[in-house]
Amino acid sequence: MPRVVDHDARRRDIAAALLTVAARDGHEGVNSRAVARELGVAVGSLWHYFDGFDDVIRAAAAEVTRRTESRIQAATEGLHGLARLHAIMREVLPVDATTRTEAHVVVGFWGRLASLASTEESGMPTLPPWRTALAEALDEAVAAGELRPETPRDGVLALLRAISYGQQIVEVTEPADPAAHLRVLAAILAPWHP
Repeated sequence: MPRVVDHDARRRDIAAALLTVAARDGHEGVNSRAVARELGVAVGSLWHYFDGFDDVIRAAAAEVTRRTESRIQAATEGLHGLARLHAIMREVLPVDATTRTEAHVVVGFWGRLASLASTEESGMPTLPPWRTALAEALDEAVAAGELRPETPRDGVLALLRAISYGQQIVEVTEPADPAAHLRVLAAILAPWHP
């Protein structure tokens, strides 16, 4: 009887191996041979799960998003308002070993992902699902009086999203102390504290 293979799990394993290679060897070391070597398989076996290396890159980007979302869910359990908002941002901003490594990995892929994401559907795996949680946390903070009622919800959310990407670039180009990344977050929220 043929062995049953969980294709989704195998695709995640391959994407995770690509991320491991990128974190360890840099983007110049990322290729199908290196990914296969990391998994201990033949290069040809990768193509049972992907149509080409660009699909592996997309899957790796989606894997980073999945890992971030999983961390956010764990970190925000039972939190509301500003505490929840800060917990979300600490999982996105490069403030610890995991998020700093992710910044280096994802920033290196952005150029390639931009060229691959020619349609809205092909870019979907990299859209952060935590945007909804961030909006809810901001609404909770306003409702609880932690932020002023006139806080411009959409504007603050746009700034939070911008720094989530921008501080990753800062980390890659001009590594900063985690406190520096958190000061940017504090500066965005400061005008809206009561």
